Amino acid sequence: MTKNNKEEFELLVSDILDNEHFLETKKDLHHGTSKYEHSLRVAKLSYKLSKIFKADSLVCARAGLLHDFFFGTRKEKPENSYLRHPVTAARNAQKYFNVTDNEAEAIKTHMFHQVVIKKLLPFINPHEKASIREFKPKSKEGWIICASDLLVSIMECERFQFTYVANVTLLLIFNIILFKN
Repeated sequence: MTKNNKEEFELLVSDILDNEHFLETKKDLHHGTSKYEHSLRVAKLSYKLSKIFKADSLVCARAGLLHDFFFGTRKEKPENSYLRHPVTAARNAQKYFNVTDNEAEAIKTHMFHQVVIKKLLPFINPHEKASIREFKPKSKEGWIICASDLLVSIMECERFQFTYVANVTLLLIFNIILFKN
């Protein structure tokens, strides 16, 4: 990141990074690192991609940082589950940071690729229910958060690399099919 971009990024997210509730995410393990570190990586990548794809940098930086803003692990509470945690994170982001509707939507839809895979392979997490319509990103920023989270997760979870590469491939295929027009 250039010095100007780094300064802009820090300005966009400083209130979140300094928030006592967000700092709690340092305690939670996520993809072999802390949820805080994972979220910061997603936010930085989302911010960089927003510049490339001429998306809203504020939405991408903030939604990227708050996309996994739930307390505890995915296994502790049903609302933190694999496919439901984005809704919890969006609610928490609205509660603690008064995020915009676009930011909340980008947070809520960041697991879209997993929802599609779940529909294709229903034996994966059979107890989880999720609607494609509910979790499909509705904005360029939503797609950026979804892709950034997936790419950062690939880097963080090398031991699961095949699964994530398969997910990225499927996500790209569905993007081409869905947005062919």
